[in-house]
Amino acid sequence: MHFSEEQAADFERLKFSGLKVARAGAIKELFSKLWNYGYEGSARKFFKNWFGWAARSRLNPVIKVAKMSKRHLENILTYLRHPITNAVTEGLHSKIQAIKSNARGFRSFQNYRTRILFFCGKLSLQPS
Repeated sequence: MHFSEEQAADFERLKFSGLKVARAGAIKELFSKLWNYGYEGSARKFFKNWFGWAARSRLNPVIKVAKMSKRHLENILTYLRHPITNAVTEGLHSKIQAIKSNARGFRSFQNYRTRILFFCGKLSLQPS
């Protein structure tokens, strides 16, 4: 998140206000800084410090997420080495589901396939 100076000051005040939601927000915000690390060692050190804070937060949902993140730490760190996601695939899948939903059923698989190819950009409309 990118805050203006005024928003950053408000966030700092809120973070130290003692409210549970403020602590949870601060922990979440701090975790997002993990993606800025380029070296695995630095990221591990950051995560260790973050995990300690999250585990001591006395906020059960935050503790649950922290433990889950710790179980998946190796996969998280893999992203730092190879920043590849399946976002494009998920986007195409979402488009295909919308096509399927809007049609309320197709009379043939060929019609379904043609519509997917047309809307997902792989169908040429140029005459052969």
